[in-house]
Amino acid sequence: MAQPDEELLKPWSAAAKYWEKHRDIIGKMFAPATLALVEAAAIGRGSAVLDVGAGPGEPALSIAALVGADGRVCGIDPVAEMVAAARREADRLRLGHAAFDVAFADQLPFPNATFDAAVSRFGAMYFPAPVAAVREMLRVLKPGGRLAMAVWHFAEFSPFLSLVPRVVDRYIAPEVLPPDAPDTFRFATPGKLREIFAEAGVASPEERLLRFAMTVALTAEEVWTLRCEMSDKLRERLATLPPDALAQLKAEAIEGLREYATDGGMSFPAEVWIVSGTRPR
Repeated sequence: MAQPDEELLKPWSAAAKYWEKHRDIIGKMFAPATLALVEAAAIGRGSAVLDVGAGPGEPALSIAALVGADGRVCGIDPVAEMVAAARREADRLRLGHAAFDVAFADQLPFPNATFDAAVSRFGAMYFPAPVAAVREMLRVLKPGGRLAMAVWHFAEFSPFLSLVPRVVDRYIAPEVLPPDAPDTFRFATPGKLREIFAEAGVASPEERLLRFAMTVALTAEEVWTLRCEMSDKLRERLATLPPDALAQLKAEAIEGLREYATDGGMSFPAEVWIVSGTRPR
């Protein structure tokens, strides 16, 4: 089993408090992807659902509200701080049928054929061993159960994610990642994740491109803060700049973000691959 090493988990541990802080805002922005996963995985009232890479609780908590008390949702994440945040929110919402545990995608702590459906929203890009993870998710699905994942299309189609890092790259040389390294846009290429599904044994794997608007009632300045707080690596890079350069970079990024301003806040176009299939019967 190819579990993430501590260095890969450290940035997410540091960012967990900010993902918890901004959970409602992020949840609203990513809601169209959540709804697409629910549809692709055929989730309904009473379903038993696994959410892999649940972070501070989404989309598991939204799905728990959908399946109702007759269903159940288990969210797993390798980052303990994320799992603690998810548990706090489940307790606050009194969702007794939603549970969260620290676990790795390719080593799930569940018996065979446990779930009706399994989803992962923007988690697959960071799986150390994607084929092994998909096989493990198939193992815990009931025969005929549905698997669905959401991953980002190319960076230029989702400026909320790409605009600020692109400005930062002009001031600080970006890290050169090895091929297929865990990264936000790892599965941006059409068909790449679908091929992983096929190799892992998913029946009838398919993909569709979801285009939507990420809307948020914030100013450009507030989006700058949100975007920086979501990414520990981004904050680390910015911390290396002298104050004058940082101020110039920030002004440049905020000016770019203002291009997406609306009367009610901000609206960013986004494109996501929804990849899905079935556990063979």
